[in-house]
Amino acid sequence: MKKLKGFTLIELVVVITILGILAAVALPRFTNLTRDARIAKLNAARGAVNASAALIHGTFLARGGVVDTVACAAPGFGPNPANNTTNICTESGRVSIVNGYPTADLAGIVSSAGLTSIFPATGLDLAANGFAIVGGGGGAGAVLTIQVTGNVPATCFFTYTAPAAAGTAAAVSATTVTGC
Repeated sequence: MKKLKGFTLIELVVVITILGILAAVALPRFTNLTRDARIAKLNAARGAVNASAALIHGTFLARGGVVDTVACAAPGFGPNPANNTTNICTESGRVSIVNGYPTADLAGIVSSAGLTSIFPATGLDLAANGFAIVGGGGGAGAVLTIQVTGNVPATCFFTYTAPAAAGTAAAVSATTVTGC
């Protein structure tokens, strides 16, 4: 008689049970990837804001109030005004500043940090890139909340605070990720 080869019913049941247990343990970890992606996006935006604030401030200090004589690259902007304390002309275009740092708005920190695909940033493009902003303004001490849209944007954010006075630095808060 020939001996047939194959798996027994018990072996198949054991393998299926082991696969079921592995799937039950691994599945929650994979479903959390969306939250992890939002947190990573928030951390990347925070890093871009920190770097941008430092670069714009460094440019402001290096220029020492010397006026740019050529027009900025962005459409609709002419040469910088006579005093260079409210704008910095970059290769992309003009960035609004207050006390040597980007202002807490679309024309300042959002545009200079590159949170959108266009320069200067618009609210529509900001939303298309998965961000929302709350508050802000061009004045000294203004606070801009930058949120990543998703589950609960109000609890997935960090803030950028423009310096309140000359000689002080802009502040970027730690991230809040409870609603990401």
